Amino acid sequence: MPIQPRSASSAEEQLSIIDALIALPFPEQEGQSKTQHGRGGPGYHIAVLRESRDFWDAPDPETITAAEEEMEAGLTALVTVLAGRWGSPTVVDLWPYLGLDNPDYPDIEEAPEPLDSLCNLAGSMQMWQVPSTGRWLGLTIGQVDREFPLEILAAVGEASTLPK
Repeated sequence: MPIQPRSASSAEEQLSIIDALIALPFPEQEGQSKTQHGRGGPGYHIAVLRESRDFWDAPDPETITAAEEEMEAGLTALVTVLAGRWGSPTVVDLWPYLGLDNPDYPDIEEAPEPLDSLCNLAGSMQMWQVPSTGRWLGLTIGQVDREFPLEILAAVGEASTLPK
């Protein structure tokens, strides 16, 4: 299920969505709620800022590489602008949030949102603590499965959901 029906058409629009997500109150009801820019729930928002084509028709490797490079360039441009606002981001490894690192503890607690969603779509994210908000912003490139589009994702969560 797509998080957002369309990609933002410009970097300015993507930054506008990021700013809106940071300011937007979190939904209070349990479960996921559709929001103007994507989806959210208690303590988080997630939005697709940009989306590549899908890969259902098994395109040649050059097409996939071009899409990956385009998404990386878009992410890099956003990271550069946001680093100008808040400094260099912290790289957060999302793999541990899958709960697969320790097979001796199969009953490990599920990661809080939006980390639980992000760890199923991406391996890492660029993250900033947003000053004076009690929130963090994460940017990453995610993909549901290899046939699905690549997506530049923005996530906003409560500062308490990040590890110390």
